[in-house]
Amino acid sequence: MKKLLWVFLIIVFLSLLINFPLFTIGLGLASWGFYEWKINKKLKVSSKKPLTILIVGVAVALIGVGTTDTTTTNVTKESDVASSVKSDEAKEKNAEKEKQEKAEKKKIEEEKKAKEKAEKLAAEQKAQEEAERAAAEAQAKAEQEKQNHIQSLGLIAATVSRVVDGDTLELSDGSKVRLIGVNTPESTNRTETFGKEASNYTKSKLEGQQIYLQKDVSETDRYGRLLRVVWLDIPTNDMDENEIRSKMFNADLVINGYAEPSTYPPDVKYAEYFRQFAREARTNGTGLWAYGENGTTKGDFDSQGSTASSSSGSSSSNGNSSSSNTPSAPSAPATSGGTEHYANCTELTKVYPNGVPAGHPAYQSKMDRDKDGFACER
Repeated sequence: MKKLLWVFLIIVFLSLLINFPLFTIGLGLASWGFYEWKINKKLKVSSKKPLTILIVGVAVALIGVGTTDTTTTNVTKESDVASSVKSDEAKEKNAEKEKQEKAEKKKIEEEKKAKEKAEKLAAEQKAQEEAERAAAEAQAKAEQEKQNHIQSLGLIAATVSRVVDGDTLELSDGSKVRLIGVNTPESTNRTETFGKEASNYTKSKLEGQQIYLQKDVSETDRYGRLLRVVWLDIPTNDMDENEIRSKMFNADLVINGYAEPSTYPPDVKYAEYFRQFAREARTNGTGLWAYGENGTTKGDFDSQGSTASSSSGSSSSNGNSSSSNTPSAPSAPATSGGTEHYANCTELTKVYPNGVPAGHPAYQSKMDRDKDGFACER
């Protein structure tokens, strides 16, 4: 036990010596001086040496304590400085870290926004492309339906290059078209009242315009002209009265008093409409009907007598020249009171190559197919 105590004391002494050398040395000298003083006192020996050693030991111990305090203070200061430096470095690192984190966060947000913007633009572009594709498909479908509808109505698009007169056109391909079911006053070889007005009206409406031609039954007349109905726009239903009034040019001529209904079987599809429109125009005194109930040219409302008289330019009339208010089909073949009779135009033109006017002994209404008061003209 005593040995262990000495070992412990030695360890404590060495520890103190290492950490506080001056203090330990001074403490050892003081202990030695005290021990010597105690021995001398016990031996009753008078000596200054123990006291001197004691004083020196205490002095060295005190110096060691001061040095230790200074060292401790310095160490503390150094530690504080080091801690401060470390703290500053830590703050700088934290600040730099926060800055980097903010920059990284900002970068991530910007990348996210850019990605969202790109996705939005891509979605908008895709939607636009889909809308354009749908619109194109719808347009193509509508165009196909339109073409199918045009085909079902028997319509053919054409362009008018020249207007010959009120009821005759020339197309851009050089072919000529005679409007069926109507007859306007003459304005070319002969001039009938209101003929120039009808011709000018047709020019204003059709010349240079695209039209739609519709065949009834006949293909051409004896002059090689196409016999057609002219539509200004494509009708939804070609037998609807409102559409006929607003879109068909043949009807437009009759409605506005520029033409009389003039029916030649078998092209009778719209004959009743034309007669209806003509009755309205005649009742209102529109256009050529302002010149009398028989108009100014041949038509369905003319009696044989009044037709021949008006076409020959004669102003005389009798009871047979009165016109009925009810439209009628073309008169049956009959002579106009002449003494010459020919079975057809082939026989007539052998004698009269240029045809004959109304009032001529050889004139027959059946040979005046266009009802212009001139039979079998070339």
